Amino acid sequence: MNCIALGFLTQIKKRWSKMVIVQQKSKRKPTGGMHSSMKKMRKHEMGGDAIKTTIGAAKLKKARTKGGNIKLKLRATEFANVIDQKTKTTKKVKITDVLENHANPHFVRQKVITLGAIIQTESGKAKVTSRPGQDGTVNAVKVE
Repeated sequence: MNCIALGFLTQIKKRWSKMVIVQQKSKRKPTGGMHSSMKKMRKHEMGGDAIKTTIGAAKLKKARTKGGNIKLKLRATEFANVIDQKTKTTKKVKITDVLENHANPHFVRQKVITLGAIIQTESGKAKVTSRPGQDGTVNAVKVE
């Protein structure tokens, strides 16, 4: 291959590696035809990368949101706020393992914590009630 072809291939790789996720209506009509675009993509229509919260040393990512507010995205954590409904108490407990995750079966192997995941803590099993990738914390309810 000549140098021009190699340069072209590296440009294509760079372009596709930073693909933008867009949240807007489909470009296709129900009949299969294409809608003609009336506007360019706006910043508020852009999506973001999925944050997979794992077990480990605490890592937070700050993201600026609409209106200048800040959203804390939790990348890794060691602790969860577990609520015991019988005694009506909340404790900060260390997370040891992810037992179940209905969002994706592979998340159990990867130790990814999402809403609805069953985690093993020092005080027993708990079900996650918060969205760690959006709220910046792991809140859970103790499960018997």
